Formats: sequence, C-alpha cells, structure tokens
Amino acid sequence: MKKLFDELSFKVSKETTKKYSTSFSLGIMALSSKIRNPIYAIYGYVRLADEIVDSFHGFNKRKLLTRFRNDTFLALEEKISLNPILQSFQETVDRYQIDHELIRQFLRSMEMDLHKIDYNSELYKEYILGSAEVVGLMCLHIFVNGDKQEFEKLKPAAMILGSAFQKVNFLRDMKDDYEILGRTYFPNVDIAAFDNKVKAEIEEEINFEFHEALEGIKKLPASSRFGVYLAFRYYLSLFKKIKKTSASKIINQRIRISNSKKITLMMGSYLEYKMFSI
Repeated sequence: MKKLFDELSFKVSKETTKKYSTSFSLGIMALSSKIRNPIYAIYGYVRLADEIVDSFHGFNKRKLLTRFRNDTFLALEEKISLNPILQSFQETVDRYQIDHELIRQFLRSMEMDLHKIDYNSELYKEYILGSAEVVGLMCLHIFVNGDKQEFEKLKPAAMILGSAFQKVNFLRDMKDDYEILGRTYFPNVDIAAFDNKVKAEIEEEINFEFHEALEGIKKLPASSRFGVYLAFRYYLSLFKKIKKTSASKIINQRIRISNSKKITLMMGSYLEYKMFSI
C-alpha cells in the first residue's frame, strides 16, 4: 500500500531532522501535530542538499547536486519518488501548493556553494534568499495552510527571520566554512582582518532582523507560533553568546549551545510565549 510507503517516507525525514538538528527537532515538536510531518519533510529535503555540497568530499558534488535537482522535479512531476526524503517532500509541496520557484532558488544557492565566490552585497543577498529566506517561505505555506492572503501578509517577516538565522549560522560556522570549505559569506570581509569592529557591524544588522521577525511571529497561527518562537529563542540565545565572544575566538572555534541548555531554554521560552500570547 502506498500509504505505508508515505508513512515510512515522513518517518525518514523526521529521523533525518533528529539526527542533524536537536534545536530544530525541539522546535518542530512544539508545533501542532497536524503540521509536524510536512515541516520534517522540508527540513529533510534541504538537509540532504546541504550534505551534498558540505560533506560529500571525494565525490563529484556537482554531478550529485544535478542528479538531486533532476530527481526533485521528476518527483514533483510524477508525484512519486523511490527516495523517501524526496517522496515526503513532493507530497508536501503538492499538498500545500508550494511555489516551485522557491525550490529553484534554493537549489541555485546550493549550486553557489560548489564554487569559490568572493561575495559582494548582491551575491550575499542572493545566497541568503535561496539558502534561508525561501526555506522560511516554504514553511510559511504550511503554517497558513495554503491561505494566500495570510501568506502575503506574513511573507516579509518569514524572510527576515530566515535571514537572521542564516547570518547567525555564518558567524557560528565561520571557522569551519573558511578552513574546511574555503568559504567566506560576509561581503568584502577578509578573515585575516576580521575584528571586533567588523563583527559588531554584522551583529547590528542581525539585531534589527531579530526585532522585526518577532513581530511577525506574534501574528502566526496558533498551530505554529510557539514552535517558531522556540526556534527564534534558540537562535537569539546563540546570537547573544556569539556577541559576548571576541572576533579572534569566533574564527578559531565553533560556538555551541549545549543540549541541556536547549531544554532549559525551551521551558523558559514557553513562559515568555504565554506572556505575549495573552
């Protein structure tokens, strides 16, 4: 029965999320049970693409990503895939009528990671749009259950939240991105000259985005509001830790939040969430 295969496919996406991200797993668990599976499907899909460009060293990444792209659109066209992650993803895209252009934009950013790029402001914005903002928009389609009017109203906040998350990731992963993958995403930033002044300028931009995004989170449907707020609070906590860390340490170590801290954060976030939801 196809139903059994669909159940397995969503389970694979769920296990992929749990394996790769404790923080997002906690956030998804705080969503309404009705929308958890499609969000797992989105995360599983983008995680698989990330792995191709970030982790599959020694393999032809370009060939693998091209195959992944082709398999994606074949699955969307035929409405089935033997790859469980693609199967759950295409089911989700079809059910919530997610714009295929969002997927194309995401894959364009993944392709950018196959090249050594000196990022200027334009390329930086393009990369963040595809790697983070459109992922937020895919999720927003699910959060509003296909309501086009609500989607358009919440679209700017969803994009700016994705941007803030990604910029925090860039700061957190600066060491590995540069040393292992040879990437520097921040425009016109020389790692050798990265200092507290440059870091503070980047942080000011992220501060603004977090503030704007919170207003959008407050307007989300109840089924998704706390889960998104929890992810917001996790990233804000990580950002605060990064702000307290010197530029010299940022480029020499990866800043982390322990799993025990994440659990404590989850409990505290619920109290904060109840306050602004009254």
